[in-house]
Amino acid sequence: MVDDPQGGRPHRRGHGVTRAEFRAQVRQKRADVERQVHATRAQIDATNARIEARTGRNLILAILIGLVLGLALVGSLIFIKELFMAFAVVIVGFTAFEFVQALRHAGRNVPPIPVVIAAISVVPAAFYWDAPGQWLTLLGGIAFIALWRVVEMAWPSRRVPPADMLKDIGGGFLVQVYVVFLASFSVLLTTQPGGEWWTLAFILLVVSADTGAYVSGLNFGKHKMAPTISPKKTWEGFLGAVLACLIVGVLLALFMLGEPWWFGLIFGAVMVLTATFGDLAESLIKRDLGIKDMSSWLPGHGGFLDRLDSILPSAAAAYALYLIFA
Repeated sequence: MVDDPQGGRPHRRGHGVTRAEFRAQVRQKRADVERQVHATRAQIDATNARIEARTGRNLILAILIGLVLGLALVGSLIFIKELFMAFAVVIVGFTAFEFVQALRHAGRNVPPIPVVIAAISVVPAAFYWDAPGQWLTLLGGIAFIALWRVVEMAWPSRRVPPADMLKDIGGGFLVQVYVVFLASFSVLLTTQPGGEWWTLAFILLVVSADTGAYVSGLNFGKHKMAPTISPKKTWEGFLGAVLACLIVGVLLALFMLGEPWWFGLIFGAVMVLTATFGDLAESLIKRDLGIKDMSSWLPGHGGFLDRLDSILPSAAAAYALYLIFA
């Protein structure tokens, strides 16, 4: 490009373009890229919105939070068992407090302080003193909660009819049995020789059941399993969970636990049943309490109990399988 001696304007040399034309092309390319990015983002948002409407969760946040919790769990199990105990104390404490808040929202005046103290006491007791420590601390915690609630009756603002007081104590009992007692079996299992691999295996099976049910239900789900309890659960999703657990169970038995392949089928079948039962049981509790999620502490998941619902009964079943087969 050279200047025109008569007009002083730039003109093309050969196949070149002017600076103004080059800038226009750059702006056009930038606009095309921005439109493509916006279109892709809108498509992703629309897909995520359809998945969230179908399953009730934010998939991206659910995956990210699940990865963080999973890495923390695996690290605590593999490297130092005491780290798993600390991890369990935090999870059990938060879950117990979360459940208490849900019960209080439903009108039960369950005292949170003694419930949390009793909950976090069971974990180290089970870790260091095995089953006797688990049982004695659990019973002591229940008695502590009951005594606390009775003493609260001395304050006029805390005074309620005896029947309501018994319901409040019953709420604390439910938290200790449903959350703390069942969760402590994972601690008992981990303390056994090689038990950390069994704990990791049963959690992987629960995750496989959840993933298999999620994928199969999302793509093929038509027939409702328990519409009055959990409207989104389908028999097609359950079959996907069964298939995933049987395959993963065999692989874990052979390559992680050193057990025969047929034990993997038993392990997978038991875990898919307990995981499904735990999920339905928590859905029934939430339905009775009139809430959708136990809390909003874990975006994409709901609350801690919404993630532990399948793990809690599976922990007790996995501990029983360890005692029988290992």
